[in-house]
Amino acid sequence: MEIVCLDLEGVLVPEIWIAFSQATGIPELKRTTRDEPDYNKLMEFRLNILREHGLGLKEIQDTIATIDPLPGAREFLDKLREMTQVLILSDTFTQFAKPLMKKLGWPTIFCNTLEVAEDGMITGFRMRIPESKLTTVKALQSIGYDTIASGDSFNDLGMIQVSKAGFLFRSTEAIIREYPQYPAFESYDDLLEAIRKVL
Repeated sequence: MEIVCLDLEGVLVPEIWIAFSQATGIPELKRTTRDEPDYNKLMEFRLNILREHGLGLKEIQDTIATIDPLPGAREFLDKLREMTQVLILSDTFTQFAKPLMKKLGWPTIFCNTLEVAEDGMITGFRMRIPESKLTTVKALQSIGYDTIASGDSFNDLGMIQVSKAGFLFRSTEAIIREYPQYPAFESYDDLLEAIRKVL
């Protein structure tokens, strides 16, 4: 039995931190997992910038409220969920994801949790498990699932590499060049067809 594991940001919705960077005019917040493979290092970098500027969870959630899924993402997800089981594996946080899941028709998502003080300042974060995407895919395989994975960033490569089939989607030229063994797609129709062929 197959299950498709998809990244969220950059695949189904715009990058939250890039949107927040644009909303606040803080260019350093544009840095994402496409640029920094070490997620803990990236998050500590982000939290330091938030502290410097006195920005908390509410400001980020206000930006998230303005974000819509990427054009065609909801339709792609609906078609895919008619074909097979789908699980979104994301390094985002429950406090960010809920309004986006509503706009995507409430798919199942596994993600992480922010630690937030009473004044709304983000004080830290808790990862669900180490290497959450790779570890989750391996756990699914251990209970009898063949996984098919797709994502756009460095933190998606683990789950792509160990899956029955793996695809890059709207990734960077650098990642596509470095990992030519994985088909890279730009359109949802092409990704859907590639998944259909391996189901």
